Amino acid sequence: MPLTIPNVLTLLRLAIIPLVLGMFYLKNWPYAHQAACILFAIAAITDWFDGWLARQLGQTSKFGAFLDPVADKLLVAVSLVMLLHDAQANGSTAGLLSLLVAVIIGREITISALREWMAELGARTSVAVGTVGKIKTGFQMTAIGMMLWRDDTFGLPIYDLGFGLLFVAAVLTVYSMVVYLRAAWPFMKEDHQLKG
Repeated sequence: MPLTIPNVLTLLRLAIIPLVLGMFYLKNWPYAHQAACILFAIAAITDWFDGWLARQLGQTSKFGAFLDPVADKLLVAVSLVMLLHDAQANGSTAGLLSLLVAVIIGREITISALREWMAELGARTSVAVGTVGKIKTGFQMTAIGMMLWRDDTFGLPIYDLGFGLLFVAAVLTVYSMVVYLRAAWPFMKEDHQLKG
């Protein structure tokens, strides 16, 4: 495993996940949710920064290409499940949140499987991350961070605003999944023959 700066940042993102989890459930400290949000934000920033650094420094690697999306998906999935559990534990109506979490995590599983299958066919670039996927990620990370913060700040209902952004992220999630599936559809036809 090449221990480059981008790979170290990706590993750092993985290490932050249990810290976000532990901090969010630290009930005795009044700023625990804010600390969880800040840790999540640091992890989300490394998501963008490690890829950019890898390209700038010419330090892209197969290990990094594998680990980067794994770290992203674990960070998002753990945070969403944690927020859903917290909403249920506090007696909040978690019906819509359950649906949003199911849509987002379900999409991630579907697209991961699709990319793996397309890679086996030698056509992974057909389902590479596009602009819609990047916009979706931006909404998603911002929404989760705001919901982790939870407390109203400067008179703004931060959690509710985050929930609204998560709804937008879920809509973009479905749309981007349709885009990826449409790109892969020709390869799914039984009579399709790969050329190469």
